[in-house]
Amino acid sequence: MTAFAELDGLTTEQLRVRAFAAARDKHDLKFFWNLIQILPHADDTERLDVSTGSYGASIEDVIDLWREFTGHDYGDQEPVIRAAFIEYLQKVNKP
Repeated sequence: MTAFAELDGLTTEQLRVRAFAAARDKHDLKFFWNLIQILPHADDTERLDVSTGSYGASIEDVIDLWREFTGHDYGDQEPVIRAAFIEYLQKVNKP
């Protein structure tokens, strides 16, 4: 299990890279969907259809949507997003 202090010492971008890589490897669409919902532009996600039945395509769509919405500027939501990244990384790194 990755220690909280170790993860908290990383930049938000480093956390994002690690969390996205883990979620992509696991085809964890739920992680991406939950993350999209806490973005400042979450209301714009209504156009996203995650019912395609293809996890690979849906995950890539969500990642593209994430990049489009944020440009990696997390604004006031950065503490919440950092917490989501850290929580996810701790969960996926449990022994």
